[in-house]
Amino acid sequence: METHPARQAAARGPMGVVRFLALVLLGALVGGVAAVLAAGFVNAVLWLNEVLLISPRSRMMFDRPDLLLIATVAVPALGGLTVGLLHRAIAERRAHTPADVIAAVQTRRGRLPARAGSLSALSALVSLGAGASVGQYGPLVHLGASLGSLGARLLRLGRSEDNITIACGVAAAIATAFNAPLAGIVFAHEVVLRHYALRAFAPIAAAAIVGYVIATSVLERGALFHVADTAVPQPWEFALFLAIGGLGALVAGAYMRAILTVGRLAARLPLAPSLRPAAAGAVLGVTALWVPDILGIGQETLRFATIAGAYGSGELVVVLVLKIAATALCLGMGFSGGVFSPALVIGTLFGALCGSLVGELGALSADTFVYYAVCGMVAVTAPVIGAPLTSLLIVFELTGSYALTTAALASVTLASPIAAQLFGRSLFDIQLQARGLDLSAGRGRAVLQGMPVGEHLSRDGVTLAPGVAVENAVAQLGRAGHGEAYLVDSAGRYRGCVTLADLEAARLAGDRATVGEVATTERPVLTPDSSLWDAMASLEGVTGEALPVVDAADGETFLGVVFEARIARAYLAHSDELRREEHGTG
Repeated sequence: METHPARQAAARGPMGVVRFLALVLLGALVGGVAAVLAAGFVNAVLWLNEVLLISPRSRMMFDRPDLLLIATVAVPALGGLTVGLLHRAIAERRAHTPADVIAAVQTRRGRLPARAGSLSALSALVSLGAGASVGQYGPLVHLGASLGSLGARLLRLGRSEDNITIACGVAAAIATAFNAPLAGIVFAHEVVLRHYALRAFAPIAAAAIVGYVIATSVLERGALFHVADTAVPQPWEFALFLAIGGLGALVAGAYMRAILTVGRLAARLPLAPSLRPAAAGAVLGVTALWVPDILGIGQETLRFATIAGAYGSGELVVVLVLKIAATALCLGMGFSGGVFSPALVIGTLFGALCGSLVGELGALSADTFVYYAVCGMVAVTAPVIGAPLTSLLIVFELTGSYALTTAALASVTLASPIAAQLFGRSLFDIQLQARGLDLSAGRGRAVLQGMPVGEHLSRDGVTLAPGVAVENAVAQLGRAGHGEAYLVDSAGRYRGCVTLADLEAARLAGDRATVGEVATTERPVLTPDSSLWDAMASLEGVTGEALPVVDAADGETFLGVVFEARIARAYLAHSDELRREEHGTG
């Protein structure tokens, strides 16, 4: 077997350079295809919004008010019904999201299924096209990641390369959507990989650059919003930007909690999961009869909110509250889409509200109003996606304004830490924790949580029937060289653990003739699906050499043991592998 030093030596030298350049070329290829798909996805959504009377422009130009009222309710409802039917073809009965991408990378079980990825993208396209209050960037991230995983699978690459190609697809999708290659690179590292390695940086950068070139030169994708030259804010206003950051963390928390709460309540409804999106679409449509601003992605709402005087303070409050409620309803009830775009809109509305209130006090110039809107945008968005640096880079690359980015930095300074302490690093992490994957303790723990002990099961442990004489048990343990045995009855059921010390004491006392009469040692029991992390946690309170493993179906049938030494070796091997990967030598 090739040793670690041998593998590291092979990774260097001329062949190492060739493999590295091939990975960069693959990253550029993944980025190019992901960029084309991302741009096509966005254009398809915009076209559907026009055809289905979702966009403000199409609604304004439509000359049949009666039919417009019917379409406002019917389109989201029918779109929700279609989405529910599509989800029935996915194993988890839900669309896949960036949380699934993060889980795949952080547990090093990269292989994102292409079928689920395709159906999730189609489901998101229908959701967004029908006017659901969901985001487009989450589906684009998952689409790019699925493409990268497919490329690695077709080329039979290893787990580390799979993670890199996944990150390449993600970076290209973000770079294409925002015309922001630096933000795409940082997002892939900050949210998906969660570490920086020279070996990963170059392929991801190549993917982001290709995506940016395609978005700006070939497909001529427009920016999210444009900001004209702005006045420099007064020094005292930076204190307000800090305050916006602190309050924005609370708005972000309310937004995340609303989505999770609606999701829990939806699970209790006496309604089939496939019908929940349709019900949510009908409610959304009825509400949109009064406030159509809550329909769809909300880019027009975001653009208007950056303009001083476009909305009054009362209007901003109404649209802000209803946008949070509409997004929570749509995502919680099963529509497919992201949380990024709505967070941008909600944050911008919140910042505009803060700017309007300051303006009503006579202390704000219209020239600096956009600072408040952008500060609110990053204050809400950064905690939701867990990417403060990405949020800042999006502002800088979209506006080119150093002063505006500095103001946004003041808001992020408080927003991300406060939200992380009160709610969690991001909505994705909260969702994964609810599924049993806790990323708060780092990637090493996540990897061990994804490794079942069944892969390390051994039959080398000594098993004894309860009726075996103590004398014979001592002899059997001595011949096997073990210090403990596991009692298994005639039906193959686990009945406890007994140590050699206990048997020796019973033999000297002479008052117990069989192993079953000796007091068994308390020992935690695992199943094949238990993780290595669970095994390590169980070993903390155990003095012994192994843990018994039983069948999960009945909790009694003895399958074998997992030795403490084997658990330790697996932990060290995975830790070393992660270290080499994160330092660019894996």
